[in-house]
Amino acid sequence: MTAREPPASAGPRGGGRPTVTSRVLDILEAFSAESAALNITQIARRAGLPLSTAHRLVGELTRWGALERDGGGLYRIGLRLFEVAALAPRGFALREAAMPFLEDLYEATHENVHLAVLDGLEVVYIERISARDAVHVLSRVGGRWPAHATGVGLAMLAHADTALQERAIAGPLRGFTDKTITSGPRLRRVLAEVRRTGVAVSDGQVETFALSVGAPVFGPDDGVVAAVAIVVPSDGWDARALIPVVRASARGISRALGAPRALRPPETALHGR
Repeated sequence: MTAREPPASAGPRGGGRPTVTSRVLDILEAFSAESAALNITQIARRAGLPLSTAHRLVGELTRWGALERDGGGLYRIGLRLFEVAALAPRGFALREAAMPFLEDLYEATHENVHLAVLDGLEVVYIERISARDAVHVLSRVGGRWPAHATGVGLAMLAHADTALQERAIAGPLRGFTDKTITSGPRLRRVLAEVRRTGVAVSDGQVETFALSVGAPVFGPDDGVVAAVAIVVPSDGWDARALIPVVRASARGISRALGAPRALRPPETALHGR
C-alpha cells in the first residue's frame, strides 16, 4: 500500500470576514508541490477569490517578488519568499548546524536521511539527503506529514510538552497502512518507549516497505527542536543496527546547538528529562 502526501490546505479562511492579509495568504497557499505553477484563474479558484481581486493581489505579490510570472502567464513562488524563509531560526540555521552530521549519517547507509521540525501535530522536513537508488519515500524538503506516522515525528512528540502529546493521543490519528498508529493508547505507549530508549522506530507506517529510525535533537534550553532519521527498506535492515548511528548523529547536532544534555555522558543525558 502506498500513501500520498497530505495536500496543502487552500481556499478561504474561516473566522469572519476575510482581510487583505488572509486573502494574500490564501493565494500563497494555492500553490503546492503538485501545483507549483498556476494561471490567474486557477489561483482565484483555489484561493476562493473573485478573479478581479486575485488579479490585483497577484500583481502586487509579483511586483514585490513573492510570486514570479513566466512568459506563458503561469505564476510560481518567487525568490523573495526564499530570502525571507532563510531567516527562520528553525530552518536554514538549524540545517547548517546539522549538515556535517547528516552527511556522516548518509555515508553509513547511502539511503535516505531526514531532518525535520515539529509544527503542531505535523512534521516539516527541512533537509533530505538521498541516493539515486535509495528506497522510495514521499517526504520532500518543505513537505509535511502527520507526526504520529513518522520516525522524526515520534521522536519529537515524545519530548514535546504534555499538552501537545495529549492532543496527538486524543486524535484523530490518520492511517496510511495497516501498520500506522491509529490508537491513542498505542501512541501513548510508543511515546513512552521513545523516551525510554532515546530513539523512535517507525516500520511501515507510511509505506509498508520503508523503515525509519529517528532520534530527537535538543537546543540550548534542552528542549526538543528537531529530529533526525534514516529511512531504509524494511527488508534487509535491522532497526537495532541503525540505532547507534542515528543516536550519535542527533547527539552531535544537539551538541553543536549548545544543548546541555549533549555534554553529559550518554546514559545521563538519555534519562535526564
